[in-house]
Amino acid sequence: MTFWLLIILGIFTYYTLRRNVAKVTKTPPWLLWLVLMAPPIIWTGWTIRYETQVPSGLVFGSLAVCFVLYWVLFNWGRVPVKDRKDKEQKESSAPSDVTQSAAVNPTVEALPMRPIEPGEESELRSCFPWSLYYIHNIEYRPQAVICRGQLRTEPKIAYEKIKENIEAKFGDRFILIFQEGFNGKPIFLLVPNHQRNKAAAGETEKLAKPGLALLLVGATLMTTTLAGTRIAGIESNELSSNPALILQGLPYALSLMTILGIHEMGHYLAAKFYKIRTTLPYFIPIPIFLGTFGAFIQMRSPVPNRKALFDVSIAGPIAGFLASLPLLIWGLINSEIVPIEEEVQFLNTDALNPSHSILIALLAKLTLGTQLSSGLAMDLHPVAVAGFLGIIVTALNLMPVGQLDGGHIVHAMLGQKTAMIVGQAARLFLLLLSLIQSEYLFWAIYLIFVRLTDEPALNDVTELDNKRDALGVLAIALLILIVLPLPQTLARLLNI
Repeated sequence: MTFWLLIILGIFTYYTLRRNVAKVTKTPPWLLWLVLMAPPIIWTGWTIRYETQVPSGLVFGSLAVCFVLYWVLFNWGRVPVKDRKDKEQKESSAPSDVTQSAAVNPTVEALPMRPIEPGEESELRSCFPWSLYYIHNIEYRPQAVICRGQLRTEPKIAYEKIKENIEAKFGDRFILIFQEGFNGKPIFLLVPNHQRNKAAAGETEKLAKPGLALLLVGATLMTTTLAGTRIAGIESNELSSNPALILQGLPYALSLMTILGIHEMGHYLAAKFYKIRTTLPYFIPIPIFLGTFGAFIQMRSPVPNRKALFDVSIAGPIAGFLASLPLLIWGLINSEIVPIEEEVQFLNTDALNPSHSILIALLAKLTLGTQLSSGLAMDLHPVAVAGFLGIIVTALNLMPVGQLDGGHIVHAMLGQKTAMIVGQAARLFLLLLSLIQSEYLFWAIYLIFVRLTDEPALNDVTELDNKRDALGVLAIALLILIVLPLPQTLARLLNI
């Protein structure tokens, strides 16, 4: 399993470097990839060669050396800011999701461009009544008009009224974004609505592709069923001689796909409730490892406000967690108790040590009772494996970092700037936790490549109500219960 995790991490790292880092440095992506992958390759090699835990000196030493080398190589080939701006200007006809990303950072130096005519500026100013938002100045940037001023009423009232005024004067030419500036004061941004131009040209994208969705469901059912046979202990030669044995992979496959599908349907239905354009859920089949990389949806229109951002983001983890619980409990009841192995890994489902997670330990003790005691582990039933993976997927998505569901949730609760600070703290926390449980090291490395910045909601200033804030705190508490190991005091109390 460690080998396949290394392969998956390598593919993801290279893809991320090619997509993001290659834009800002001329250093070959393969060289940067080699430097970044050196530590996990060294650790994996040590584990295979010596069959012992990697020494902490080797862990920190390799990380420090590779970090410095990466920084040197990255900056050695760094593309000057002016050259990047010129390139971005040539690509200014990008679709609306790219346009909104550029508008998030209004400090980029402007190039000559005026999304509105000089004579229209007075009409624009008239859209901002002094009793709602008193304008100090208007700035023109490559892909946005920035209106800076003083907020004089409730953010929700100001946004709705000014949006109404903008639509009355300019129709659907602009997308209006309301967000906090870097000085903490709210600003309005008018971003050209490229979707409008596409619609006028008859280029509206068809989001619903049921044929593709069904094809991916079928392919993922096949790959997860094959993975399920391996989890059920069926060797490939046995499967070749008796193809009917493949049916024993179905309990795992159907359970895992149900959990992942319900997770994504939570996002999908919440997005539909807020009239956000989104694709159908798509599964990602792989013929190795767990049989799937999960499932995803893509939102193709802006999120209207932080309330919608919160609801859409938290709907998936809650739905997936609630789907995982009964399957995990049923699977635990039908799992076998086995002696615990020395240095057993958290993801070893043949001898799972429940004390690696507070939540798993509580659920295991609840379902197995006195059967589970100190020195014993669980050989998970395939359905329990699927439920366990559903819990892990919930935890990974709840990580409060950038583009993950947890990052969106914290953004909706605390605002974008604070969410970036929380994201950095979460990265550090998981890296420290990986020193206790080495399996989290892959998560920690993965989070390094998750972008901290998050797309703003159209009204990114109006705060959440107390009920949603409380629900967000409970979501973070659930994350902590999943990822933290069982304290020794509680372990003795539960006799685990």
